[in-house]
Amino acid sequence: MVEADRRGADVIELGVPFSDPIGDGPVNQRSADRALRAGTSLVRVLETVARVRERVGAPIVFMAYYNPLFAFGLKAFTRTAVDAGVDGVLVVDLPPEEATDLAAEGDSVGLDVVHMVAPTSTAPRLRLIARRSRGFIYVVSRTGVTGERADIPADLGAQLRALRLVTTKPICVGFGISTPDQAA
Repeated sequence: MVEADRRGADVIELGVPFSDPIGDGPVNQRSADRALRAGTSLVRVLETVARVRERVGAPIVFMAYYNPLFAFGLKAFTRTAVDAGVDGVLVVDLPPEEATDLAAEGDSVGLDVVHMVAPTSTAPRLRLIARRSRGFIYVVSRTGVTGERADIPADLGAQLRALRLVTTKPICVGFGISTPDQAA
């Protein structure tokens, strides 16, 4: 996190390992399994952020799954996250229609709840996600799971233009962005 910030990251996505990472490809699945077996937990990830926050100016956003947050307690999680220096949370398996409780707790303490749009998102869904997302909107560049890809989808530009028609919020693209050229 410190090095990413030093090199000019606009935002730092910090993955919270989970036992059933349905949105993650094989590399992230293996890393989550390895991290969990080594004792990594939501509490430990929060402690890590607290330790480095003074040296990191970029916003830190957790990429997480809902079960650990729910088990921690939404009120306790949002307050602890903000106290540790977390700026936002993107919950892979929590659609905006089901995120009301987390969003309310996040709003009360200043923790952004970021939502994801997919290549299959319809125009009405884009509008809903744009309204409910705080901080920025995460664009899933392709159907499927995370992981390295040789190229970016040919229709990514059209997907971004459709989203830009309904929001002025910042947009972050992920899932399969593998090289500096693809990021550019």
